[in-house]
Amino acid sequence: MSATLTITTDEWRYWLRSKLALAVVALFVVILVGVSALTNLRIEAEAHEREHHQEVSEETFLDQPDRHPHRMVHYGHYVFRAPMPLAIFDPGLDAITGQTLFLEGHRQNSATFSASASSADLGGLSWLTPALMYQLFAPLLVILLGHGAIVREREAGTLPALLAQGLTGRRLVAGKLLALALFVTLLLVPVLISGVIALSAGERVLAAASLLGVYLVYLLIWVALTLLVSTLAENRATAIAVLAAAWLALTLVLPAAAVNTTTQTAPLAGKIETELTMLTEIRDLGDGHDVDDSVYNDVQASLLAEYGAASIEELDINIRGVLAQKAEADLTETLNVYADRRMAAEMRQSDRVSAHGWLTPTLAVAVASRTLAGTDLFHYHRFLRQAEALRINFVQGLNRAHAEALSYTDDINRNRDEASWERARIDASNWQVLDSFQYESASASDRVAGAQWSIAMLAAWIAVLTLLLAWAGGRLKP
Repeated sequence: MSATLTITTDEWRYWLRSKLALAVVALFVVILVGVSALTNLRIEAEAHEREHHQEVSEETFLDQPDRHPHRMVHYGHYVFRAPMPLAIFDPGLDAITGQTLFLEGHRQNSATFSASASSADLGGLSWLTPALMYQLFAPLLVILLGHGAIVREREAGTLPALLAQGLTGRRLVAGKLLALALFVTLLLVPVLISGVIALSAGERVLAAASLLGVYLVYLLIWVALTLLVSTLAENRATAIAVLAAAWLALTLVLPAAAVNTTTQTAPLAGKIETELTMLTEIRDLGDGHDVDDSVYNDVQASLLAEYGAASIEELDINIRGVLAQKAEADLTETLNVYADRRMAAEMRQSDRVSAHGWLTPTLAVAVASRTLAGTDLFHYHRFLRQAEALRINFVQGLNRAHAEALSYTDDINRNRDEASWERARIDASNWQVLDSFQYESASASDRVAGAQWSIAMLAAWIAVLTLLLAWAGGRLKP
């Protein structure tokens, strides 16, 4: 063990003497700290702003004066998705997915106002996040420091002397491995700091610790790969060329190829075609605004029989509100079928892209990172579903008020004159059907479970590279 520590100490001493290595590491750290600070400030500002707008939107809805209930159905309500605590490290898809939804009756609107539309303040660096810094650029530091770890000894002629003194090749590799492992551990301090900040904002220890763990494994994969190439290469020029090619392929080429391949092999249905098919089905559901629509003949007959009335005017309930509830329920069921179908297709695409993590650890760690941070496609869909649950709840609440708090006679005569219009308004206390909205992510344990395949991919990568490194170390001879 003392020999291993001696090798580790000597490697660190060599790095400290290398001004180029120190300069590059210092540059990376400065950029990382700057990106982390900017991302943290931006995410916190967005969180406060969205929470403020959510409060204002709810207050505005609830403070509306007496109105016709169907006016409130179309007046609608806004909901905002506040960033997750770990978004300060990995905003994931939040920058390109909508953060705001307008909820109203008779339709499901798309989320709008993605952050990427307002990123000009950071110029060309607006896409940089702490997560991307680790995924793309931290491996370059590992390559810079470790590419010559073994091959340098071979070029200097010290390798035969070390091995001739009884030091085994595997022990030599282990010492170099420990040196690089200590380096990447120190490199993860900003991740630890981000995790602590996230914990103070309500994040769970399991999620933050898991995020730190996957990045540690990811960087150790690059440590093992770098040492493997350094052990097998004949000179440093070959080692750096091979590792540069590997970095280019694993971090840029293969992830882009995975996305392009998935887009071609599992395309999403066209928006126009889907909407035309959906509109055809919606047309057959009937018009809930028209009490004479033949689609609702059975509903009308059932109400007349239930209340023992000869006509809809004699009912103790406003049939227009009843039909509005029926129509909204039928329409929402159809809309949800198409929405679920669309989300399922998007998830299939996402899963196909994620499966390429067996080919590149960069993709595996990116997927695991977004999942653990709660900024992946699954959580975007979760926001849409929670918003839809709120929408149908308050719209149907207004429709119930339409049926129970407003008479049919006053309703159909509301446009006769000003006095008739006033009688068609109901008390503003009926607007209390709106619940407060606060987006809730999946639990930390569920997020870890959702990232299990990506974590398994990273584990497989480190296991295979460790075995190859042990084999390569065993081949070193005096």
